[in-house]
Amino acid sequence: MLKTLRNAWKIPDLRKKMLFTLAMLFVFRLGAHVPVPGINNEALKQLFAEGNLLGFFDLVSGGALSNFTIFAMSVSPYITATIVMQLLTVIIPSWEEMMKNGQEGRKKQMQYTRYATVILAFVQAFAITLGIRNYLLNPTMGSYLLIALTLTAGTALLMWLGERITENGIGNGISLIIFGGIISRLPISAYNLARSVSIGEQSIVTLVLVAGGAVIMIAAIVMIQEGQRRIPVQYSRRVVGRKVYGGQSTHIPMRINQAGVIPVIFASSILMFPATLAAFSSSETLQKIGEALQMGSWLHTVFYLLFIFGFTFFYTTVQFNPRDVSDNLKSQGGFVPGIRPGKPTTDYISKVLWRLTFVGATFLCLLVVIPIILNNVLNIQLGIAGTSLIIMVGVALDTVKQIENQLMMRHYGGFLQ
Repeated sequence: MLKTLRNAWKIPDLRKKMLFTLAMLFVFRLGAHVPVPGINNEALKQLFAEGNLLGFFDLVSGGALSNFTIFAMSVSPYITATIVMQLLTVIIPSWEEMMKNGQEGRKKQMQYTRYATVILAFVQAFAITLGIRNYLLNPTMGSYLLIALTLTAGTALLMWLGERITENGIGNGISLIIFGGIISRLPISAYNLARSVSIGEQSIVTLVLVAGGAVIMIAAIVMIQEGQRRIPVQYSRRVVGRKVYGGQSTHIPMRINQAGVIPVIFASSILMFPATLAAFSSSETLQKIGEALQMGSWLHTVFYLLFIFGFTFFYTTVQFNPRDVSDNLKSQGGFVPGIRPGKPTTDYISKVLWRLTFVGATFLCLLVVIPIILNNVLNIQLGIAGTSLIIMVGVALDTVKQIENQLMMRHYGGFLQ
């Protein structure tokens, strides 16, 4: 990876794109330290240390939410809007037809996603402002609207920065913003762990185990993220005049983890919501439910794993339709060797997909439960959860692949010249 970055830096065009990406990420980190006025930040930080839903989004925003800065909500509303739009595309026939129009359909979907992001951002910002009204220095309706509009503007600015990175920089802009927010927590997490070892709270053996476990988890994430099951496909030959078309062999790449980290985000949001309501409510029933579902408890862990399994299968089904793949193969004269076209091919692809999804769901469960076990057994606050780890590794792999593709294009261009 370092060799790829070094080679890319030598090319003026790629160096310009990399510098532009770094500049946009610098703007993001700069805004993450500009506080929203009228907030009692010291009292507010204690709320985010309780492991509720706000604490989860604080991890994605790189600590901007606990400090209540202008980028406090990060790109969370954009992620939610994107997921909702993808689901609506499957549910609404007219939207599904719109996506078949190619580039124009994608442009319309992006436009709807931007509108939905702004609406969701304002609703979420106003709800958060009402939830922390006891931490405001001047709790009036004017202050509520000012803070909500400030947070909404911050999310809209980050969405714009992400799109500019995608167009003029390297990699996916929104993913890189999330990546930058998460990785900004690494230095303080490493410092706290080293400090606990130096003062005798943790042994050096614990530090070695944590470092070794992190390396093993990263290697496992790379293996699962890059792992594929390739279904062979053969195309029949067609003779048109004196030319022969088709007859080539190819494959259908099916990733082990089709859903990515989306199921973990869904499960986390649903399970942490009761704890967040309990923190803002005086109801004894809600407080008992919130205590039972606190992150790290056995009940929370059990429901966490069940939701991850369910959402993994659901989201994979939405993203990958075996019937569409089978119909496309049949219309193009392709077939899976040993499998008849039509329904038998659909059933075969579905069977393979469900087996791969089971492996991917099991992997996601292990990835999120290992840090919880380390926290309960070794009493270590890692600061970086399994969800964050898979996001960081996935974004890093995708960015390096894009750089390699850019290098390959320029290499072939120079060779042809």
